[in-house]
Amino acid sequence: MGAPAISVEALSKTYVVPVRPPGVRAALRSLFRRESRRVTAVDAIGFTVEPGEVVGFLGPNGAGKTTTLKMLSGLLHPTGGTARVLGFEPWQREHDFLRQMTLVMGQRNQLIWDIPVADSFERNRAIYRVDRERFRRIVGELTDLLELGPLLERPVRNLSLGERMKCELAVALLHEPQVLFLDEPTIGLDVTMQRRIREFVAAYNRRTGATVLLTSHYMADVEALCRRVIVIHHGRILFDGQLSGLIAGFASHKTVTVELDCTPPDLSHYGEVVSRDGQKVVLRVPKGETPKLTAQLLADLPVLDLAVEDPPIEEVIERVFAGEPSK
Repeated sequence: MGAPAISVEALSKTYVVPVRPPGVRAALRSLFRRESRRVTAVDAIGFTVEPGEVVGFLGPNGAGKTTTLKMLSGLLHPTGGTARVLGFEPWQREHDFLRQMTLVMGQRNQLIWDIPVADSFERNRAIYRVDRERFRRIVGELTDLLELGPLLERPVRNLSLGERMKCELAVALLHEPQVLFLDEPTIGLDVTMQRRIREFVAAYNRRTGATVLLTSHYMADVEALCRRVIVIHHGRILFDGQLSGLIAGFASHKTVTVELDCTPPDLSHYGEVVSRDGQKVVLRVPKGETPKLTAQLLADLPVLDLAVEDPPIEEVIERVFAGEPSK
């Protein structure tokens, strides 16, 4: 196996934040003696990502996700530690590195507001020195994948949020980067557009073999794209492994959905009742007791349908943050 696409070792970022109590006296004192405190956003993290992997980088707001992506894309210098992306030290911002990576941050504009999308594409072609024949091929492929045809001649200001996000992705990929840092690429989009963006990222990964590090608050993005996830909280990595392993390690219960051929009675003695909808009841039951309880449901009640599933990924992630192991 060759070198990893991304390699991180003891990477840290600490900010010095000014501190001043309220009041005129404190304001005057700060003119002569400024006080500050150190805030650690990323605390000596380490991981590797192999070429072609799509990895979910998960955590709550303020966990250190965006700071990490900014260091790996070269926008920030670290306080300590090392990182290599495609063999380059990112914050050196060498031309050969910048031509092989891209950072997409949800709702942050790369497109120029008042000109047609196609003109922004042409600007990026010139910046990355993409020859015209290759440029036409790439634009054609991206246009087909993202259905951009009707949008290319319209000014960016006239696009909806979903249309603009598709064009933002396209302009970020015109130079065919081999590493994609995607920071909340579907934020604010409707369900249909989220699905299209996910399908596009998966198709781009299959077609080019690009490496993807993805942050998202939408677990549907993670489930659709990532086999492996890294969970970060308070700047430290809590979990790094297969998505299925995250579920197995931290899910203490199963979700049982049962549909009955009658009006459901009180089912609380089978498990915690999560919801009721007509003849359908959703139960939360301990993982170890699931076989016994489902057999009991089938024996005691006129069951039309019964499904046993792992809990939603959002719930599993919350348990990771709380440090709750499986029971």
